[in-house]
Amino acid sequence: MRRLFTTVGLCVLISLPAVVIRLGGLHVEPVVAMLVFGAAVFAASFVLAWAAEAAQVDISGGLAIAILALIAVLPEYAVDLTYAYQAGSNPDYVQYAAANMTGSNRLLLGLGWPLVVLVGLWGLKRVHQRRGHVLPLDAGNRLELGFLLIAGIFAFVMPLTAQIHVWMGGLLFIWFGYYAYRLSRGGVEEPTLRGTSAVIGALPQTTRRWTLFGLFVFAAAIVLVSAEPFAHSLVEGGQDLGIDEFLLVQWVAPLASEAPEFIIAIMFAARGNATAAIGTLISAKVNQWTLLVGSLPMAYWAGGGSAALPLDDRQVEEMLLTAAQTMLGIALILGLHFHRRSAWLLLVLFLVQFPVTSTEGRLILCGVYALAAIVALAFNFRHLLPTLRAPFTQDLIPESEYAGHQP
Repeated sequence: MRRLFTTVGLCVLISLPAVVIRLGGLHVEPVVAMLVFGAAVFAASFVLAWAAEAAQVDISGGLAIAILALIAVLPEYAVDLTYAYQAGSNPDYVQYAAANMTGSNRLLLGLGWPLVVLVGLWGLKRVHQRRGHVLPLDAGNRLELGFLLIAGIFAFVMPLTAQIHVWMGGLLFIWFGYYAYRLSRGGVEEPTLRGTSAVIGALPQTTRRWTLFGLFVFAAAIVLVSAEPFAHSLVEGGQDLGIDEFLLVQWVAPLASEAPEFIIAIMFAARGNATAAIGTLISAKVNQWTLLVGSLPMAYWAGGGSAALPLDDRQVEEMLLTAAQTMLGIALILGLHFHRRSAWLLLVLFLVQFPVTSTEGRLILCGVYALAAIVALAFNFRHLLPTLRAPFTQDLIPESEYAGHQP
């Protein structure tokens, strides 16, 4: 119990300045606000992640992974929906809503997936004395890849129409609901937890559930208190520092809110459970391409905008680049094997985008992603139809090999 009080207590202390400033109506400089509220979002993300991991004791294996992935990025949702809602009455914020979403998506696949694979291969060697250059995925990941592939194909409609319409959001919500339903059909298996999550999971059932409830409420309250001022401070702080606020919104906000998820996945991988780690990040990618993208036009509409969130030329390019990256990521692992060279390819292409600032450069990079995806698909073509069929087959979902080996 000491570990639980220490770790959660530390998160409370980190979050406290944000609560005092927000509830006390205090004014602080934008740069200070960016640090204070960003730290609070970061701390709340850890609390959510610990609680979500421990909740796997009571939830089916596949669904637990999806819920863990969803809860871990809730702070990202809060920040992005703040931009979308504000955009309904302030057109200047339209670009930030789409920027935050594309940044979080590309960060997850371009940085998160490769790091987990590279660390995971090292972890397999260190923990299990297994050398190799390929990380095998679980058979159950084909279901997730099928949902992601179809959502990724649908995503191309948005840059082609230069908008994200409410009807698109409705379809993506339905698609995620069906995804959760399919995963919920798995059996409940008790995971092997470690650290703070293990302390929570070991509590008696009633105490555990009340503890989880308290942690979720606390984290949700911190996110609600911090998301809006953090979102605004990124824009104002960027202006004060002379830094392109678009870049801060696109990369700093997602990095702060998704860092705990990355850390948890890397911990999975370092302990030899790389399959669990990449499974979590694949599931996170599914809910980002469905719930996150789908909720943006609804928030925009609720904030006073039209039924369609418009995309300017820059946002069309960003959406196209994000969709192309998604297709490459899926094509590389259609065969349920994640090779070391595939991880390096995703990482290098992710890093190359930062010095690319022109329209021509972004379009060329889209072409590189598309060409690489076509080549990867040619090698894995025989796995394409089974992956597309996976969400619709009536067979029982294969139980994850990692369901009983969570950290």
